[in-house]
Amino acid sequence: MRVEIWSDIACPWCYIGKARFEKGLADFAHRDEVEVVHRSFELDPARAKGDTGSVVDMLAQKYGRTREEALAMEEHVASNARAEGLGYRTEGRDHGSTFDIHRLLHLARARGRQNELLDRAYRANFAEERSVYDPSVLLALAVEAGLDEAEARAVLADESAYADEVRADERQAAEFGATGVPFFVFDRRYGVSGGQPADLFTKALEQAWQGRTPAPVGAPDAPACDTDGSCEVPAN
Repeated sequence: MRVEIWSDIACPWCYIGKARFEKGLADFAHRDEVEVVHRSFELDPARAKGDTGSVVDMLAQKYGRTREEALAMEEHVASNARAEGLGYRTEGRDHGSTFDIHRLLHLARARGRQNELLDRAYRANFAEERSVYDPSVLLALAVEAGLDEAEARAVLADESAYADEVRADERQAAEFGATGVPFFVFDRRYGVSGGQPADLFTKALEQAWQGRTPAPVGAPDAPACDTDGSCEVPAN
């Protein structure tokens, strides 16, 4: 069985949702027979390379909040991340174009190191003081994930490398009707949206394995990030 996960490194609910999905997968009896493929989805595809800014300032401007209120929003998301055992910094993070990250993730998939690179990129972006929008950091993460340094450097230098693969993933997401991430597709039969609880992912895996055609799985208000750059913050 194949599970495809559309996500963006800039999305905190993708970071949290990946951890929850993996916990749900660990409780699935046939977990060793599940292939997980991570697909590209840019929350801000029009953003220029090199155009970066503070996440907290962006949230304050976007939602018309004070900086203190924006920090409180970040802290609320951080509490969800920490509940899953994930590190999360509420200050000092930036945001920008994720196109190069997605291109490197396609290289990593071709070399069998996609999950390793994705984990390192999430950790760098949300838990560490390392900007994933810095090419030198991206190259270091690729090497840490087990990729060849010269090959990764060549991909970063050639903006056409794996660009078609990124765009193909994004077109497929649009065809499925996905407007936000994370978005999970089970054997191309049905999807689960948002950072759902781990037990719901276990249930979805079981239903897909049994070959049933279930009703849509998951609450419609599950937290996610959408294409206008908004990342939902649950009330409590």
